[in-house]
Amino acid sequence: METRTLIPVAVTSAVLGGGVVAIAVAVLGLGATSETTTIVQQAPMAMSRSTVRSEGGLTARDLYKRDSPGVVFVKADVVQGAEDSSPFDLGSPRAEPGDATGSGFVIDRSGNILTNAHVVDGAVKVMVQLADQKTVEARVVGRDTSSDLALLKIDPDGLALRPLELGSAKDTQVGDPVIAIGNPFGLDRTLTTGVVSALQRQITAPNGFTITDVIQTDAAINPGNSGGPLIDAAGRVIGINSQIEAGSGGGNVGIGFAVPIDTAKQILPALKQDGTVERAYLGITSLTIDGSVAAASLPTERGVLVQTVQQGSPAEKAGIRAGGLSGQLPDGTTIELGGDIIKRVAGSPIRTSDELARIVAAQKPGSVVTVELLRGKERRSVKVKLSSRPNASRGG
Repeated sequence: METRTLIPVAVTSAVLGGGVVAIAVAVLGLGATSETTTIVQQAPMAMSRSTVRSEGGLTARDLYKRDSPGVVFVKADVVQGAEDSSPFDLGSPRAEPGDATGSGFVIDRSGNILTNAHVVDGAVKVMVQLADQKTVEARVVGRDTSSDLALLKIDPDGLALRPLELGSAKDTQVGDPVIAIGNPFGLDRTLTTGVVSALQRQITAPNGFTITDVIQTDAAINPGNSGGPLIDAAGRVIGINSQIEAGSGGGNVGIGFAVPIDTAKQILPALKQDGTVERAYLGITSLTIDGSVAAASLPTERGVLVQTVQQGSPAEKAGIRAGGLSGQLPDGTTIELGGDIIKRVAGSPIRTSDELARIVAAQKPGSVVTVELLRGKERRSVKVKLSSRPNASRGG
């Protein structure tokens, strides 16, 4: 396994957060630097207009004409004296004011706008610039740091709003053409093109939890693109651009990540009604058992290996155990051996940490689920009463 450096793609004048060191576990450790430099790097060559067209689809030019009026420029006045909840700032206090800029897009004619939570984190005032250059104040209706999504609201009176069509990432395939529209480095309504490079990736949310089912794209995404739409060849939003994998200089290397629009559609009712999203919590970190992990004398070739169990968590109360023996994979990654291996949760088979995170997230806090596991070669079944997810990651 490799370590990766991911950065959010909002631009903050006071603090430009550093990276997150991540390995493929269900909940990842945090690590970052705090820098105030902005690095501009030439983006990879865009695909030609003809190659963006898919069968029955539109060209990049068509898509831009149709959808760019629905993309907005988000500017947040930030003053945050408490600990920053974002892992990209390493939890350090941010007492000085600054301007965070990013992107967003209109989702209805009532003035609702989707963006990233980290764009408006700690904001005391949020302004939105529309395609006609009108600038209006926006209210933060709700934020969900676990998915890095936020819902803004502007007064629609007198505004010619152009909502974007929300699609679905469920039928998206690797190789599908996509475009990204946003405001990289403050350059409003910039178009970049590319393809879906991979599906079902995992990235780390601002509160340290894992975001699953993420879309990877090679469409150039840079600081300031945060919250902008990733659009398919039919002109439908399939994702919200959120993070990039940084090169050695911190710039774009052709690997961007978008939270699937399906996640946004799922939590929108809660954001509108409650301003937040309550999620179930198990309280472990885990590692997917693949070929290299299974080679470490495990009793099974499938499942997830418990790495840590958080103190006081539902998992600890139910008796789920982590390992106490350090081992090393062929690539040098250190893992904890000897822990329980989770095979099923709530009747669903668990083959990956991603599946475990998804199944737990689908439950309601307070619900009781059956966890089937292996302890050594012994099969066990335990009942776990899930609690509400804490504000910061202490396991999934």
